[in-house]
Amino acid sequence: MKTDNIKEISIDDLGRLCIYPENEKFTLIYRTATEVHWDNNGQFLYSPRPREWSYFDWFKHIIKVAKEECYCELILTNETILNNIPSVLEKQIVMK
Repeated sequence: MKTDNIKEISIDDLGRLCIYPENEKFTLIYRTATEVHWDNNGQFLYSPRPREWSYFDWFKHIIKVAKEECYCELILTNETILNNIPSVLEKQIVMK
């Protein structure tokens, strides 16, 4: 299994949770039919705007789909940037 560091996690202006891997590209992740998508221009994975699930649920889901469906473990590091992330969500992500 491949591994890649998470460069950044953010919530964008559309309310999507975005995860930026350092190197990996997930251009075919839409085929997993898991509502996890890849933005080819911005080079990030993203969720839809949360409905029933919380942002933390979506974070865990994106990490799981990348690992189980794309065989790539995304790793949070001390250098991961958290941008526009509420403090409660930041604590959940860091403590996961």
